[in-house]
Amino acid sequence: MGRGILVIAEHIEGRLNPTTWEALRAGQLLTDALGGPLWVAVLGKDLSALTAAFSDKRCDELLLLEHELLATYTPEGTTLALRPLIEARQPQMVIMSHTYQVRDFAPKLAAALGRGFISDCIGYRLEDGHPVFIRQIFQGKMNADVRVQGDPPYFVSFQAGAFRGDEVETSTPGPTITPVEVSLDPSAIRTHPMERFREAKQAVDLTQAEIIVAIGRGIKSADNIPLAQELAEVLGAELAASRPICDNEWLPMDRQIGSSGQTVAPKLYIALGISGAIQHIVGMKGSKTIVAINKDPEAPIFDIADYGIVGDLFEVVPALIKKLREVKEEH
Repeated sequence: MGRGILVIAEHIEGRLNPTTWEALRAGQLLTDALGGPLWVAVLGKDLSALTAAFSDKRCDELLLLEHELLATYTPEGTTLALRPLIEARQPQMVIMSHTYQVRDFAPKLAAALGRGFISDCIGYRLEDGHPVFIRQIFQGKMNADVRVQGDPPYFVSFQAGAFRGDEVETSTPGPTITPVEVSLDPSAIRTHPMERFREAKQAVDLTQAEIIVAIGRGIKSADNIPLAQELAEVLGAELAASRPICDNEWLPMDRQIGSSGQTVAPKLYIALGISGAIQHIVGMKGSKTIVAINKDPEAPIFDIADYGIVGDLFEVVPALIKKLREVKEEH
């Protein structure tokens, strides 16, 4: 193919969304397989700090699209800024992470160029030199193969955790930095963003957590949650839950992981009393290391766990907390 791959970076309030690195890793792998240059596009107003973040990352060119009307995200501004760039560069693919922002503008951008959008993929493979993208359907119960048709560019978004952001390759020197001229008419921006929505005052973005302790039905009662909270505190982890816990209002909805909650890919995921229903697994299977504690040896969670402990969490967790505290004191 060899026509190049364009990765769209995403940032919120001046901070790169961590899934940008996952999208870049996908772009690196696809570039290695298909050939051609790798470009990364960053949109905004003052991009100097974000530019520095890419200084040692392996990509051929960092494209900076700066404009006053891009200071705050809008679907119209993003689409109108990216469309001329894509028409000029003619990439083989446009790669993004499947975030709420991408869900907002990507269909509009793809439709403006008369192309389709393969969304929420969990991976890909090559057949006869052509990529076949993998999407989950029926809430993760089945996988579907999707092949691209028609002329490029092909628009593709990957689910959080589909690729590991910490595996992004670096290079010296870094990418060439290229400012891209952006022409926007204020009258074309019909969206007027208000304050960013947050589900709760203490809402947490679990996608950025390196360690997560998650609880399921095995915790039995809301009165037992402090035990899991203590383990999370010892580990410096975030506390999360499967859907039944949040449905019972034992923890707020922003702590839910799964197909109807957040999708995470921490370095360490500890599942306490979680059986491993497919709806939960699709939200955390990208974790680097999974530790499961469950008294049912047949629990599906053990099928994906790197380490499993068959036992009563009310006996295992206190012993684990005690040992972790001892190790901390020794060091």
